[in-house]
Amino acid sequence: MRLAMTTLGCPDWDVETAFTRASEYGFDGIDFRGLQDNLDITRRPEFTSDIDQTRGLLDETGLAVSALSSSISICDPDSREESVSTAQRLISIAQELDVEYIRVFGKGNASTQSVSEMADEGRETMDEILSLEGATEIQWIVETHDHWTRSDECRVLIDRIDSPCVNVLWDVGHTARVSSESPAETLDTLGSTVEYVHIKDALYDPDHEYAMDDGWRYVAPGTGELPLAETVDLLRERGFDGWILFEHEKRWHPELPDPEQAYPEFVEWFAGLS
Repeated sequence: MRLAMTTLGCPDWDVETAFTRASEYGFDGIDFRGLQDNLDITRRPEFTSDIDQTRGLLDETGLAVSALSSSISICDPDSREESVSTAQRLISIAQELDVEYIRVFGKGNASTQSVSEMADEGRETMDEILSLEGATEIQWIVETHDHWTRSDECRVLIDRIDSPCVNVLWDVGHTARVSSESPAETLDTLGSTVEYVHIKDALYDPDHEYAMDDGWRYVAPGTGELPLAETVDLLRERGFDGWILFEHEKRWHPELPDPEQAYPEFVEWFAGLS
């Protein structure tokens, strides 16, 4: 398994700092979910006019871009045109930087549509995206997020799209915390469709000042209640050799530790699991 860090966890860092420190801390790659003041990296010079410099930083550090994490919502028909346009820009970046994965969300309108109807929307959007030049050379990973945190429902979406280029990004916090699934239940349902994994820990502490709406708050890996060690053990047993991303959400939760503390602590914690 390879370790990646997300730029969600270091919203103040420029791209050179991100690469330098990721290498220093012992990560194998960086997942770009925005950079500094812009969540859409396709609007940043580091990924457009100055992409050759970014490529040079990759080569110098020996790191990989583990994924480009987009805001594309494939099950939302109102955003389909923008989703396809964004996908086209991301494909160009992925080709320049040898990126294998692009993350997308499912989303959709669960108040007016069934899971099956939303899955149909997802298939239609992905059909358009996969018709773009270069799209089938990339793995499009749908996160277990929003309306798709239950593994059986996420499986409906993946099976409906029915393409070897579309698989699952398993966010363990969502399946365990939101949908109350054990890691074994999730893996039994999603199986080999899991291509990429997000982990972070959380504690149910509804009276804490930083508790989220559901009463949980994020804490350092290994100090909360989510089954992270069990997840890693099961993935190893099943021969998973893909990316494990520490999703440190400093951008959304500024009260969390600074990346200079959180990222090396994660690498040390993960090493202790082996």
